[in-house]
Amino acid sequence: MMRLAVRTLRHRKSGFIATFIAVVFGTAIVMACGGLMETGIRSNVQPQRLAATSLVVTGNQSHHRPGVEDATPLSERVGVPVEALAKIRAVEGVSSAVGDYSFTAVAQQPAVAEGHNWSTAALAPYQLSTGRAPRSGEVVVSSGTVGEQLTLLINGEPKTFTISGLAPAAAGHAFFSDRDTTTLVRNPDRFAAVGVQVAPGTDLDAVKDRLDALDGNLTVRAGVDRGLAEHPEAESRRTALIAIAGSFGGIATMTMMFVVASTLALAAQHREREFALLRGIGTTPGQVRRMILGEAMLVSLPAVVLGILPGTLLGRFLFDQLGSHGVASPVIEFAQGWIPFAAGAGAAVLAAIGAALIAARRSAKIRPVEALMEASLQRKWFSWIRLLFGLLFLGGGMALLIVTATVMSGPLAASTAGPSILCWAIGVALLGPFWTKLVLGFWRWPVQALTRVNGRLAIRNLSARSVVLSSAAMPVMLAVGISTANLYMQTTQVHASSEAFTRDLRADAVLVSDAGLSQRLLDEVKVVPGVASASAYVRSMAAVDDPVKAPFDEEGAPVVGVDAQGADGTAPVRLTGGSLAGLTGSTAAIPEYMARKTGRGLGSEIAMTLGDGTPVKLRVIATFAAERGYESIILPAALVAAHTTDGLTKQILVRAEPGADVRPALTKLAATHPGVQVADRDTLVASNVEDLQTQAWINYMLVGMLIAYTAVSVVNTLVSTTLRRRREFALQRLTGSTRFQVLRMLATESTLVTLTGVTLGTAVAMACLLPFAAKVSDDALPTGPIWIYLVVVGAAALLTFGSTLIPATTALRHSPTQPTHND
Repeated sequence: MMRLAVRTLRHRKSGFIATFIAVVFGTAIVMACGGLMETGIRSNVQPQRLAATSLVVTGNQSHHRPGVEDATPLSERVGVPVEALAKIRAVEGVSSAVGDYSFTAVAQQPAVAEGHNWSTAALAPYQLSTGRAPRSGEVVVSSGTVGEQLTLLINGEPKTFTISGLAPAAAGHAFFSDRDTTTLVRNPDRFAAVGVQVAPGTDLDAVKDRLDALDGNLTVRAGVDRGLAEHPEAESRRTALIAIAGSFGGIATMTMMFVVASTLALAAQHREREFALLRGIGTTPGQVRRMILGEAMLVSLPAVVLGILPGTLLGRFLFDQLGSHGVASPVIEFAQGWIPFAAGAGAAVLAAIGAALIAARRSAKIRPVEALMEASLQRKWFSWIRLLFGLLFLGGGMALLIVTATVMSGPLAASTAGPSILCWAIGVALLGPFWTKLVLGFWRWPVQALTRVNGRLAIRNLSARSVVLSSAAMPVMLAVGISTANLYMQTTQVHASSEAFTRDLRADAVLVSDAGLSQRLLDEVKVVPGVASASAYVRSMAAVDDPVKAPFDEEGAPVVGVDAQGADGTAPVRLTGGSLAGLTGSTAAIPEYMARKTGRGLGSEIAMTLGDGTPVKLRVIATFAAERGYESIILPAALVAAHTTDGLTKQILVRAEPGADVRPALTKLAATHPGVQVADRDTLVASNVEDLQTQAWINYMLVGMLIAYTAVSVVNTLVSTTLRRRREFALQRLTGSTRFQVLRMLATESTLVTLTGVTLGTAVAMACLLPFAAKVSDDALPTGPIWIYLVVVGAAALLTFGSTLIPATTALRHSPTQPTHND
């Protein structure tokens, strides 16, 4: 039967080419997502500044909260206590250990971004090409002239040093004397990391085990993991990369399997008459099954191999895009081994074999006469297995809808609303003939009224061929439903987050600087004419350690640092109790919902762990109203900044007196402070939703890729279906229909297919979007520009009409008396 399968492939190219294309691109997409997943899991970062170390000791970047099984990632660099250095040096097998201080130090020429103590230069090692090691008031950089003055922005203040030496390999870094470093770094009690050298001939793993046992709050890194100590943001972003690859990879895998299976099933459906004839001449059911399975393997295996190259290129492209937009760290090495290929190939081949088994079972089981009747009339909508799975997926979609509407709140609603779209889409697709018949009953009358004779003929064609209509409309439904739901989920979430933030935003201007803003500048801003209030503004993440953690049960708690202020202050909150006038030291303002759920009123204490792992007990001095799902905790700005990685205040909020325009005066003041810029409140809003905007962009890119793949299914299905009808077109021509009349009928059919697919796709999308919008915002409907939906519908219509009319036009060029065969 394999010989027959090979011959069949030669004479049935169109149907098998469609399956081949679906497998190639499906393998590429899943393989690309697998590469992103492997990259996130490995997170290989080659060490540079610490390349000469044997081991690197860092702080433990996770925190175990009481009563919570999973550890909470810490968003800021934890560091190593200074007193731990002596203990590390005393460990058997350690020949030397050097503590590394890292802090923000910015200069334009030469370009410098980070400062360190000179003793860590040996950890690279960085060699001096000229000059000498720095002393007090001196600095070593990568380029310049020894003896000249260099001004750097450190802690928001310009400081001038004399260049004592040049280390060309240390681009982007500045090295200060160890004594100066302890005065420049924000927190001299903690090293960023400790570089460890192991004595020659010592077992490295044994030394690592001893260091691991030294302190449970320390992490010992070896090999490529040492690079994570230099780039702590790489470790914090690995979770996001893994989550994106996992969620999108799961959706892509299911979509790919569904598209491959439906394409192969359609090809088998078009050959039911052929299978019936094979049965009629004595072919056994087993031989038919082996032939169909052989065809599936002959198509899918070469397609899987061909999908390796685009999968590799696509994975690299996606990783580069994620890195350039701050989702993945660009210093991580992209990894795509055999596991992603196995996942993509396995899913594609499994889908092809599964679809072939289903088609073979039905084709082999049915009697020859019944098969001929079924191939002509196509009266059977779906099998009981398809009905069962269709109801299961619809039930899953309904369950996720209920959970989204009743349990989830705020942005967390996306975690259940997102998967629900796939359940709804697959459930509707599996029961396609039922839904298409239902929708056709709605659209038939207006279409028939507008198109008259051609409309009646098209409607009768589609009414008698419900299975064909379903196979044509379901890919359109899938493309419209998935794209509309995912795109409007993003626009709705970004809009809701912006509304929640701007509703209480009272700042009229904001001063920003990546190099930090000093207390001196803040004092100068407060006395600018027309300024009613000014406050430092710092953001970070923390963990609530109280037994009752609502509303921060699962994730860390966003914390916002502001200065103590009165009722006319700039803090973006609506107080419901207490005052921020006493927001100093170890105090906090908490959401009213949290106060209710935890029983922590004014004057009570809450236990928290700040972003760098420091535990604190905070006295509640105020409560404020907050949108559910967008809650944060207000702390003193000095407290939050002291426990961030760089220890800097990078924004100052300014509120003007009524009718006053403070922008010109603030711009003039900023000009006297290098690196400081003045922006309006829109900049503050944009920075607040920056992560969501980035996530939205990522989803646009990934959904676009998925839509493009679904579009392949739309084109494959419609082109294959249209070409199969060449004999029907010839018969219409022989009975008096002109080419133009046949094309008008097909245009009407395309209109009905588009309307059916768009209607079902919109219904599927709304089943996901309505409960999501109700939970993340005050609006009952999703928010976002209408042009997104119009573009999606327009693209679906263009694909449908083009995939139907272009091959039909080609087929109608031949004489109706010319012999035809159906591919």
